Amino acid sequence: MIIEGTVLRGPDFTPVEGRVVCEDGRIVAIEEEPVESDRIVLPAFINAHTHIGDSIAKEAGRDLTLEELVAPPDGLKHRLLRESSREEMVGAIRESIRFMRSGGVTAFVDFREGGADGVAVLREAAAGLPIDAFAMGRDELRALEAGDGYGASGAADADFTRERAAAREASKPFGIHAGENRTDDIDPALALEPDYLVHMVNANTEQLARVGDQEIPVVVCPRANLVTNVGLPPIEELVERTTVALGTDNVMLNSPSIFREMEFAAKFTNLDSRDVLAMATRAGAELMGVDAGTIEKGREARLLVLDGGSDNLSGVRDPVRAVVRRAGMADVVRTTHPAQHS
Repeated sequence: MIIEGTVLRGPDFTPVEGRVVCEDGRIVAIEEEPVESDRIVLPAFINAHTHIGDSIAKEAGRDLTLEELVAPPDGLKHRLLRESSREEMVGAIRESIRFMRSGGVTAFVDFREGGADGVAVLREAAAGLPIDAFAMGRDELRALEAGDGYGASGAADADFTRERAAAREASKPFGIHAGENRTDDIDPALALEPDYLVHMVNANTEQLARVGDQEIPVVVCPRANLVTNVGLPPIEELVERTTVALGTDNVMLNSPSIFREMEFAAKFTNLDSRDVLAMATRAGAELMGVDAGTIEKGREARLLVLDGGSDNLSGVRDPVRAVVRRAGMADVVRTTHPAQHS
């Protein structure tokens, strides 16, 4: 497989004219030379935090608080999940996975409700699709065994010491929500020494410093935080201290579009576009242990190809800035996954 165009190469996404050569699902060469293609070639996206089961409840719960929307066990989404059949769940989740795939995502991390059975639902929904669905099991230890890690709701909800120890023993990641709409769950979450945190909207300066000292990655979901009126994450402060990845959170509240998440994150901060693109690619890959996220020789061939000659992108002066702040699903030409070439 050979793809020509402007290639956003390496960890700094340096634009170079040329081609990417792939064999057996790996990048084997990046050749810099003049080409006639107007394509823009970049690493495919990683959606680092979703609640994809919410696909059965899109745009439900207008004007409800965060607790009324998602708090277990009686938040609106949990009631709707209990009322849905397995067939409905699988179908709705599969639709969202296809949507993510069409928007350049080749892997996503889901905090999977429903215990081990919920993990099985996600496996069934993702079967046969060229995308990696990482299931962070919840609600019971069997979900950790069945899934790819454990995703805790929050340290104010329960004591997750046992789950943290089990995840460490199983050599699987342990992630936990913290500081989304409160502050009292941050310090106990940090005490668990998680592999990563989600949200950290309400973290104070001392807690941000602890995140940096402990080198704990953070996944931010700014659009969801805005919709639920809990504030916006201190992304710039986090980026200064640790690895920051980007997620779209609840499908109930937001379409799982990384394009939209990047644009929003870029426009409410003063971050360089390269930092935002790293959040959507390299940081998520590091979090998941995926050998991707940058276009370099030897990496997996997870590539996103955009039409640089589209009405939307034609004439851009800065391709990295254009990808982050302007590009959208209509500009996608193709997305590659290693399984398609192995």
